[in-house]
Amino acid sequence: MRNAVLIFVVVAGLATLAYGRPFDTPQQGAVAIESMSVAQLEAAGDQCRAQKDYEQAIKYFKAALRKEGKNAKLYNKLGLAELSSADYAAARSDFGKAVKYDKHYPEAWNDLGVVYYLQREYVPATRYFSKAIALNDTRASFHVNLATTWFTMNQMDRAMHEYTRALELDPDALVRSSNSGMAAQIASREERAKQDYMLAKVFAKLGNVDSCLICLKKAKDDGYPDLPNVYKDQEFSGVRQDARLATIVPPPAPK
Repeated sequence: MRNAVLIFVVVAGLATLAYGRPFDTPQQGAVAIESMSVAQLEAAGDQCRAQKDYEQAIKYFKAALRKEGKNAKLYNKLGLAELSSADYAAARSDFGKAVKYDKHYPEAWNDLGVVYYLQREYVPATRYFSKAIALNDTRASFHVNLATTWFTMNQMDRAMHEYTRALELDPDALVRSSNSGMAAQIASREERAKQDYMLAKVFAKLGNVDSCLICLKKAKDDGYPDLPNVYKDQEFSGVRQDARLATIVPPPAPK
């Protein structure tokens, strides 16, 4: 999810120009691949992944690894291509090899967490996302991934903490988080409404009233049942003076 995302970073190269058209036959392809250098194979794999030709990207990355078998970066790129192909078992294995060969590779730990999250193994997912954050606390997407996992586990205080940290690092972190594939996993209308209300709290705490109101409107549209709590929850104390709040959530009737 590099993200991630984890927001996955795609390195777009000129592999199409350098290596010409697709191979005419499997035999020609095999000969050409084996004659390429590791750098050429990696660039070609990046290009195929950018073009969403994951099957061919996997072939290039595997060929590169046959030449350089302990390259953590290549194993991580192979895992990303496999993840995009929904081959979770293979991705999990190759992300595992990436962290085996480089224990200080935060993106690989994060990507390993994504696989576990997608397979609904949330406890190990939190462990791997936390490991990525320990290695690089400045990546907002890592915090978004961990927050989403805590939210899925109904650990709301922990989720709010991580969402807050992500937004401190990058005010657009939640806008971009869909690239990681994590936020998209919250599919039900009820869960989305619940998350939007929680994010409204986060934005309110950070003093971002506009974003807070946008999230409250989304929560309302998805039928969040406890919207009147904006007049009780302390996080919204600074928002209650904004006249726009009443247009989203009518204030309680005077007693």
